[in-house]
Amino acid sequence: MTTRTALYPGTFDPVTNGHLDVIGRAARLVDRLVIGVAINTGKGPLFPLEERVALVEAETRAVAERTGCTIEVKPFTGLLIGFAREVGAGMIVRGLRAVTDFDYEFQMAGMNHRLDSEVETVFLMASERNHFISSRFVKEIAQLGGDISTFVPPLTLEKTLARVGR
Repeated sequence: MTTRTALYPGTFDPVTNGHLDVIGRAARLVDRLVIGVAINTGKGPLFPLEERVALVEAETRAVAERTGCTIEVKPFTGLLIGFAREVGAGMIVRGLRAVTDFDYEFQMAGMNHRLDSEVETVFLMASERNHFISSRFVKEIAQLGGDISTFVPPLTLEKTLARVGR
């Protein structure tokens, strides 16, 4: 039997309830889900790469137990399609929140398809309660003293508040 492997990439800085929603739904579709934590210094990460990987690992353990899906968290740099090949993924999972996400993701899916037509891109719509959450907004709200407790899971909340000095 073939193992269905998907790759869900992102910076996860920090991992949000929206990310976990997509991860949980993707985990029900595949046998193995690789979460690729991007090394993206251009976005000015709040957390160093190693800490982002550790947070995603901790926050996804319950999802793996609940779904029976094998979840692996790995850092990556370079072309997404190259990383997909490296981990044996036949599918790239992308979460969509709004029309602006779709425009960007549609272009990326097209480029990835041209680079490797054997790797499919699958879009999962964010659930209604999570469609407005973004890591960028979570960081900004936390840095300005706002309440982010409904946007991130408890461990990430604790680590984010500590990181911004609260």
